[in-house]
Amino acid sequence: MADNPIKFGTSGWRGIIADDFTLANVRLAAAGIAHHLLGNKSRPRVIVGYDTRFMSEKFADTVAEVLGTHGIETHVCHRPDPTPAISFAVLHEGFDGGINITASHNPAEYSGLKYSSSDGAPALPEVTGDIESRVGKVLAGELSLKGPMFAAPQRRPADPRPSYMDDLRRKVDLKAIGESRMKIAYDPLYGTARGYLDDLLRESGAEVTVIHDYRDVMFSGVGPEPSEKNLAELSQIVKEKGCALGVSTDGDADRFGFIDADGTWIQPNYILALLADYLIEVRKFPGGIGRSVATTHLVDAVAKYHGVPCYQTPVGFKYVGGLIKADKIALGGEESAGLSIRGHLPEKDGLIACLLMAEAVARRGQSIKQQLAALFQKVGAYYPLRMNLTLEPNVKTRLLEKLQRDWDKFDSQKVAKVDRTDGLKMILENGSWVLMRPSGTEPVVRVYCEAATQADRDRLASAAKAFVMNP
Repeated sequence: MADNPIKFGTSGWRGIIADDFTLANVRLAAAGIAHHLLGNKSRPRVIVGYDTRFMSEKFADTVAEVLGTHGIETHVCHRPDPTPAISFAVLHEGFDGGINITASHNPAEYSGLKYSSSDGAPALPEVTGDIESRVGKVLAGELSLKGPMFAAPQRRPADPRPSYMDDLRRKVDLKAIGESRMKIAYDPLYGTARGYLDDLLRESGAEVTVIHDYRDVMFSGVGPEPSEKNLAELSQIVKEKGCALGVSTDGDADRFGFIDADGTWIQPNYILALLADYLIEVRKFPGGIGRSVATTHLVDAVAKYHGVPCYQTPVGFKYVGGLIKADKIALGGEESAGLSIRGHLPEKDGLIACLLMAEAVARRGQSIKQQLAALFQKVGAYYPLRMNLTLEPNVKTRLLEKLQRDWDKFDSQKVAKVDRTDGLKMILENGSWVLMRPSGTEPVVRVYCEAATQADRDRLASAAKAFVMNP
């Protein structure tokens, strides 16, 4: 039997277009999803969306064709739509699943497929594992690639935009943004939030400047990730036009990016803590705060300051989404620029993140850096850092063995706690910490460090790099 080409990671299946991500493999993935759905419900309904990448419409059309032959009622979007809009449609329009053709923030040569369960959340490992298993049975000839309905039922159109936009209007104080008369610059990075976020900001009454407001399947030669490097042009616009804020979303708009009034890129860890503090203190949101094991402990300090619980999850927003579904948290997020809030989606939403930060700047009358300085005054300073280290295969094998050991000391400091929620996390006596997570699919180790000063953090990062590169 051929090897199964469909493997779901922390957020869907992705591959290089025309290499791994082919029409044939998309048909396999769609067949696996069809058999999964039909194994749980006799007449399932599914929404299929797509992003702005090369051939995304064709891949979405291929998914719809396969689902149709299996008798699955398939609703297909007619424009590139954000992943959170697809998630919202699944959750509020009674779909049994959602499929979005997107590689999110990855470079242009990638495409991907995200699958949402009937709750609008990213599918959990037991679901994606079942889909992969059923794909294997299709490859073995035990299950059919196409269903018995060769004259596939006519697909139906889908438009998640109106109801999703109305929901954002209810959850964000657009009036406060408009009354502040702030100038905002927006970079959608050629992605799916074009015509969504900019429309809502203009509707609020803010003065909005938009760049990269067209489809470019090559993303101008860079990936549609709202990183410091990729938002350099937005930084210039913010300074030139005297904007209070620069906002950005990634390719499928589930991630956010921010530029402060002085042109500084603000790392996502700080945005999570600031918005958690704002929602609890100003908006009076009930509940705790959720974060992944790799996310700043500034979030924990905010939770402690407000007397609410802080919940830790493995990496992957599907786990944070579980806390949203259980109504336990005011805000949940990951350091990789994903968040959602109480009463919203169990899925990352870059649009609501951008809108809420604009609201916080408007209502507090302070820039992001001013708000961060005030937060440090309240709860203490935290300086997080993330590194991706590439290893030779033989080095990775030795490192994996090293990560299984228990360590009493790290960087000449006593290890107060070892946390194996996801990788090896060592929390030191002074509260600083380091986390090392090897990738399951690449020769890469993701290293996360945090300390109370930049100097201590940099020293910890150097020790972590030596630990990883010299096993």
